[in-house]
Amino acid sequence: MSLAESHANDGRVPDGSPVRGRPRSEVVERSITESVMRLLEEGVPLAELSIERVARTAGVGKATIYRRWSGKEELFVDVLRAAEPPDPVLPGTSMRDDLVVFLEGARRRGLLNRPSAILHNVIAQMKSSPRIWDAYQAEVVAPRRRTLTEVLRRGQANGELRADVDIDLAGDLVLGPMLVRTVLHPDAELPEDLATSIVDTMLEGLRPPAR
Repeated sequence: MSLAESHANDGRVPDGSPVRGRPRSEVVERSITESVMRLLEEGVPLAELSIERVARTAGVGKATIYRRWSGKEELFVDVLRAAEPPDPVLPGTSMRDDLVVFLEGARRRGLLNRPSAILHNVIAQMKSSPRIWDAYQAEVVAPRRRTLTEVLRRGQANGELRADVDIDLAGDLVLGPMLVRTVLHPDAELPEDLATSIVDTMLEGLRPPAR
């Protein structure tokens, strides 16, 4: 069952009609997402942040929101995505280069999140809201993981990575150190060369032996 189908109260227009596609209006959408951020900054818990309250704060009707988002889960994911820097474009020149650029994106997100208590609080609250957490994982985390997996598979195919290396494990080895520094140890330094250091250190053990 999809997210939209699972929302009994906040996932459909109140008359029960199917959610329609989003008419594009960047001004309206920005007003809505900024209203959500403002409410969160004021300390409103996710559980109390209803579509009705968001609509009232943004000065729009609930139907305006439902035409763009199927429910608050999808809306919150978009808000968090908008609060982060865009994912970097990978150069495609080599596995190493792609991994460095990929990790640099994670480092920059870490730097952005540190002064933003709101993002820390929202992510903590999402873990107690399974539908929101699942939506965030599916729409934000999973695509990044797929990108990392594709980079590693290309590297394995062209000989940059040993053929016997478990791709999922390699992905954890690449991303793990950055997550430790940005999430588990928020006071740890995030120097500009961190992404390069992590990738080069990891690849020392995963490259095929020199012939």
